[in-house]
Amino acid sequence: MRIAIASGKGGTGKTTIAVNFAAYLDSLGVSVSFTDCDVEEPNAHFFLNPDLSAEKDEFLPVPAIDEQKCLGESCKKCIELCRFKSLIWMIDSVLSFSELCHGCGLCELACPADAIGEGQRLIGSSCSGKAGNIDFSRGLLRIGEAMSPPLIKAVKDISPRAEVNILDCPPGTSCPVVESIEGADFVVLVTEPTPFGLHDLDLAVQLMGTLEMPCGVIVNRSGMGDDCVEKYLSDKNIPLLGSLPHSKEAASKYSEGGLLYESMPGFKDIFADIWSSIQKQVNGA
Repeated sequence: MRIAIASGKGGTGKTTIAVNFAAYLDSLGVSVSFTDCDVEEPNAHFFLNPDLSAEKDEFLPVPAIDEQKCLGESCKKCIELCRFKSLIWMIDSVLSFSELCHGCGLCELACPADAIGEGQRLIGSSCSGKAGNIDFSRGLLRIGEAMSPPLIKAVKDISPRAEVNILDCPPGTSCPVVESIEGADFVVLVTEPTPFGLHDLDLAVQLMGTLEMPCGVIVNRSGMGDDCVEKYLSDKNIPLLGSLPHSKEAASKYSEGGLLYESMPGFKDIFADIWSSIQKQVNGA
């Protein structure tokens, strides 16, 4: 089972839910794989404390132009076909802007003169290891790199398979989130009971509808705001998987890098109910 933990906005407690859920399942004897897909700001390691291997550089394939073979201005097929405008004609040659390249390989495939080979652009690094019994993987995007999806894919590729595979997604509803939840069996959307939280939750729900991904919602810091989220879920017929109460003690424990399910009274039962709800949604019970 692959479970993606996502949210429409940052700061809802998505990583809090993800790491505690992983640790709770591990305590039950379930084999767990944890993938931190938030490669721009990975922080799950602060809570699970994995023993990580050395970081491995990750690269994106980019075009390398052989000017001796290139047909020049009479062709320009690669320039015409590139949807990302990473190739232009300048000073009697094809100029490549590798920072704009998405690594799709279409230019190499389309070149009639076989003048385009494969170069590389460093996009970041990945590493993996163990957090107790939990298989742990994460990535770190290179400073200045604009595109995180290729690195997210690389991190997912190195993540071992287990009974339950947890994907801690980046916030928002853009391409990094789409790449992170690709292949998931179920998406858990974490929100907070505020108008701002509801606004961005609705964006995430629309994304799930577009991608036809089954989802449910966890309300974090329940009691802090109003009941607008519960009313929205009822109107949309979206399952409420569970709620974590607003608590100063929980916030203090979180700031210390502690796990809530094992230290906060009642939280273990909450995660037990969440796990039961997810199983029912995935198995159609």
